Amino acid sequence: MVAHLRESYGLPVFDFPGPQDGGKTPLPEADTVAWRVSSDTYDSEESWPEAFARFAAAVDLGRVRAIVVGAWEEAYETGPEPVIAALLDARGGLTALRALFLGDMESEECEISWINQGDVTPLLDGFPELEEFGVRGGTGLRFPAVSHGRLRSLTVQTGGMPAEAVRGVAASDLPALVHLDLWLGTDSYGGDCSVEDVAPILDGSRLPSLRHLALRNSDIQDGIAAAVASAPVVARLETLDLSMGVLTDEGATALLGGQPLTHLKKLDLHHNYLGEPLRQRLRETLESAGVTLDLDRGHADEDEWDGRVWRYVAVGE
Repeated sequence: MVAHLRESYGLPVFDFPGPQDGGKTPLPEADTVAWRVSSDTYDSEESWPEAFARFAAAVDLGRVRAIVVGAWEEAYETGPEPVIAALLDARGGLTALRALFLGDMESEECEISWINQGDVTPLLDGFPELEEFGVRGGTGLRFPAVSHGRLRSLTVQTGGMPAEAVRGVAASDLPALVHLDLWLGTDSYGGDCSVEDVAPILDGSRLPSLRHLALRNSDIQDGIAAAVASAPVVARLETLDLSMGVLTDEGATALLGGQPLTHLKKLDLHHNYLGEPLRQRLRETLESAGVTLDLDRGHADEDEWDGRVWRYVAVGE
């Protein structure tokens, strides 16, 4: 289950009250929180742009540093284009905005693979001072290659990330990017990328500032792990995250047989399908070198049906 964000840009997330509040809830200072602005997915009293208009009238936009876009009306059928338009219309007043997250919905509002997205890159083009950007939902997601000189963190959370969007991220010019987190997902929910699609990220020719790389929640996690084992980018990483996916002994063996990972501060492999011998080998190799290793199996349960073993990513639907 994917939960609401609790923090953005180092600030606690505060829910801007709905229309029924009538101004009763005291509001914090504009620059002390990350503001989550939402409408209701079902039977909403107001549209998201209307909620944002109330927010803009109540808060000093010039001091707002982080905005978390929550649910918008009928997100299971409609994309965020009106949301994006409202934010871009307000960019002249959002002079301090440094972090933006689009689609912060829990399953009760809209399952992650039901969230309709679209081309989200106009937000990066429109806010050149952004340092953190995130998006949740893969249906209809588009991310054509962009150039952005200030972005330090990019997160894309999906149950299935379209290959075209993966290739767009991989081809983007993001010289300041330190943290990249892609939930690649499963082909059952539109995650049709291949290892070749992330090759420009792994070959070390792009993203010169990258220190934290997560390629996770994937049903091709073994293939990703095998590619990472010889990827030039790994040498400059501090943390590597291959968690939440279908990682088996095959992928772990490839990791152990590749380049040394002992320079990492952390290797995150939680939610995995590893046998105990491989777990022990990973511990002996990495923990003894001071690497923090997360091998928590979590809810990675296997099913056997019709003579076949079925394994699942942590977040699909």
